[in-house]
Amino acid sequence: MPVMTEAHEVHKLELAAEVLAAGGALRLQALGTSMLPSIWPGDVLSIEPKAGGKMVRGDIVLVARDGRFFVHRLVGKFESGWITRGDSLPQNDEAVAEGQVLGKVLLIHRRSGVIVPRRRVSRFRRTLGWMLCHSDFMRNVALRFHSFCALEMVVARPSWRHWRGRNALATAGNMPALHEPQ
Repeated sequence: MPVMTEAHEVHKLELAAEVLAAGGALRLQALGTSMLPSIWPGDVLSIEPKAGGKMVRGDIVLVARDGRFFVHRLVGKFESGWITRGDSLPQNDEAVAEGQVLGKVLLIHRRSGVIVPRRRVSRFRRTLGWMLCHSDFMRNVALRFHSFCALEMVVARPSWRHWRGRNALATAGNMPALHEPQ
């Protein structure tokens, strides 16, 4: 069965690459942590096809390498190829040919809203990226905190100041009233 899954994944990658090559746009869900804190796992990325020289240093790009897609920041264009790196990775990726750069991230869709990625990473985000790169503990805390915040938005619980009386939880959460022990 793994062979079927691998073949299925290859077909998905080829189809996505063909859509971008034909001038279409894609929406992909981010799965990894290499672009923390700019892109979090679960974010949906709107990707536009590359348009020749329109990509510049600092853009977040989609790269096809080793039968997989990578979304990393463009560090530079050189004769040897295009160099990318994840925001929370310590080293640049190996150079890729121009044809392996498939598109540019136009928008990041998150539960909190839509974000237009910036080319310049702020000093705070660079520091946070360095901490997440070098500390598994910090990365795990950040991921847990991020998933907790996403859960809070899904549940949409009211603030504590609105919880008055024993039936407030039932009213706020649309649940049957909780009874106090007699």
